[in-house]
Parts: sequence; structure tokens; C-alpha cells
Amino acid sequence: MTHSETFTPWTQEYRPETRAAQGDGWRCPTTGALPPPIGLGATYARDDQYRSPAGLAYLRDQGTPGYEQVEQVVAGLEGGSDALVLSSGMAAATAVFQVLPAGARVVVPQTMYFGLTKWLREFGPARGLEVVQAPMNDLDAVAAAVDAAPTALVWAESPANPTWTVTDLAGCAEIAHRAGALFGVDNTVATPVHSRPFALGADLIMHSGTKYLNGHTDVVAGLLVRAPESTEARDAIWERLQLHRRLTGPILGPLETYLLMRGIRTLFPRMRQISATAQTVAEHFAGHPLIRRVAYPGLPTDPGHEISARQMTGGFSGMLSLHVDGPWQQSLRTANHCELFIRATSLGGVESLVEHRYTFEGPGSTSPKDMLRLSIGLESPADLVADLEQALEKAAKDNR
Repeated sequence: MTHSETFTPWTQEYRPETRAAQGDGWRCPTTGALPPPIGLGATYARDDQYRSPAGLAYLRDQGTPGYEQVEQVVAGLEGGSDALVLSSGMAAATAVFQVLPAGARVVVPQTMYFGLTKWLREFGPARGLEVVQAPMNDLDAVAAAVDAAPTALVWAESPANPTWTVTDLAGCAEIAHRAGALFGVDNTVATPVHSRPFALGADLIMHSGTKYLNGHTDVVAGLLVRAPESTEARDAIWERLQLHRRLTGPILGPLETYLLMRGIRTLFPRMRQISATAQTVAEHFAGHPLIRRVAYPGLPTDPGHEISARQMTGGFSGMLSLHVDGPWQQSLRTANHCELFIRATSLGGVESLVEHRYTFEGPGSTSPKDMLRLSIGLESPADLVADLEQALEKAAKDNR
């Protein structure tokens, strides 16, 4: 399927929220149905001239017909030139590291998504990667790490899961490019609603589509997005990533692709409400007698607020962490007393979740023991605050 066959009436470029809501105007090319149908084929017939009518041959090679719409829309929302749908956020993130040359040196955050940290620890050395961790909120430390030896890739995540440490993306991009390295950004938490890393110098953007892009806790997906301008290094890694997906098979199924696109249609209104509610919750518990600290870049007292205010727009996303006062077990008891917040991992859905990351991550966890990670959903802010208040009070009584 090509863009000219999507039956879109659009004759001009629209703003990102319009593009998301209408899925770039795609229709079924034969019936005009809204939205385009789910294509369940794994292989595609050729005509008597041995031609593929829609340019599709095999599911693992080109994906489903739905890939093209999702990739076009997400690339457009990020201001990129192309995108790749993959089977999960981890499939997308690890693909970037797997296509680097043997012996490549990478600089990654000390604090970032635990799954990627663990993968780099377990599989990076075996693949010949030299993995260097740096505190990405300290540009001098990042520059020292990058300049210490030839570096292929600098990776950032901002705000960084689960402590919500903020990285100066423009500053890191400058450091990476000065050293001849590519700069990749995990934009899962900020989303294109609140942050546009390509405008800050990123070469590559990664998303766990499982989270806010889908937003309904019913899909596992990942995406990579290519920068708008072409360079030799950007073109080379993108060609490798396309080949990696085709040959290793981390593809997203047709139904999951459909559900992902359905979720993207409501991304902007969801994120605006979620971010506003997160701000309300963070402000309520800042200075609370049972809370040692609230980690949320939307608070003026947060160490990353000034940078976040400069590189994020319209809000600070829906993730925050509460550091509960008292023995660290009190934070776990607080989670156990929650009634509205659901004790579950992941983030970015319409339901609010609470997680004691240290317990979930297990051995090797770098998460603070006193920390509860909150993923704010679409519930009433007053209900969420009341639930946390009663949970904190019960946990405090347990400790007496």
C-alpha cells in the first residue's frame, strides 16, 4: 500500500494532534472504511506476471499492511523521516546496540530502564560492546566518558525511569556529535506530546509503544524513528536496523499493530490529562510529613526542573516517584495498602499503577528501597490523592 492509495482527502500538513487523531487520514483503499482493516496474511500471492500487487511478499520481511500507517504517523509526530515497528520496546532498544560494529564503545545512563541495563550487562560484553555508564544529568561527566576513547553511540532517557533524572538532551547531542558518535534517545516517557528530541539534536528515537503510545495496557510494541536529515552515519545505522528486523524477525502482529494505532489516536488528550493529574499529585505530596521526597520534573524544587521546562512543552508526563519516610519497608507496605492504585509493573496506561521497583527488579536493582514508582492514569486526581493518603497513614500505623 502506498500513501496515494489511502483515500485521504488531505491536501495540507496538519498539527501533530490532528495527525494522531485521524491517523494521517488513512482509509481502507478498497472500501474507504475507518479505520483501515486488519490484514492477517503471513504470505501474499503474486499475479501471473509474478508481481506483488501491494509490494508485500512475507510478513517477516515487510510486516503487515498496518505497519505503514503506524510508522508514518509516529515518524510524523516525532518530526522524523521514517520509522520501524518492532515487537517490543526491548526489541527496539536492543536492536540499536546489536547492529553496532563489534568492539563498539557506548556511553549509557547510570539510571535508565532496568531491562535495558540488565541486557547490556548480560549480553553487551559477549557481543563485543564496551559499555560505559555515566550520570547523564552531569554534562561534564558525560563529556569525560565520551572523550575517554572513540565512542560509537551515546544513549539517553529523559526523564529516566524510575528516578526521573533529567538529561540535557541538546547538551548531550553536542558532546556526542563533537566526538563523532551517534546520539539515541528513549522518548517513551516524555512522548512527542511533551518532547521533540530531533529538535534537540538526536539521531535516533526509540519508543516502548507498550506504554503511552498504545496507552491501554493491552499491547507490547516498540518503535524506532529516524532523524529528518540524512547523514552517512544515520543512513548506515538505519539500513542495518531495517535488515536486522527483516532477518531476525522481531515483528509486531497484525492485531497488535491495529491496537497500537488505535491507541495513538487518543495520545494527545490522554497525555494532557495524565500530565495535569501527575502535577496535581506531585504538588500535593511535596512537603508531606510522610514523604521524604517527591521526584517529578514538574516541581520547581526538582533538580531537573529548569532543563525539563526548557526541553518539554505542555506538561512533564505522568510518571513520578514517592520516597516514603521511615524504614524502607514502609514504602512497600504503602503499596500494599493502596486500593485504587493497582500494584502492577509497566506504565503509561489509563489505569494508575504503583510499584515498589526495588522488590520487582530483584538482585542487582539500583532503585532506592524507599521509592514507590507511580504511573498516573485517567482517574480523578482527588481519588488518587485520597487513596495514597489512606495507604500512607495505614503503613505508618503498621510501623508504630
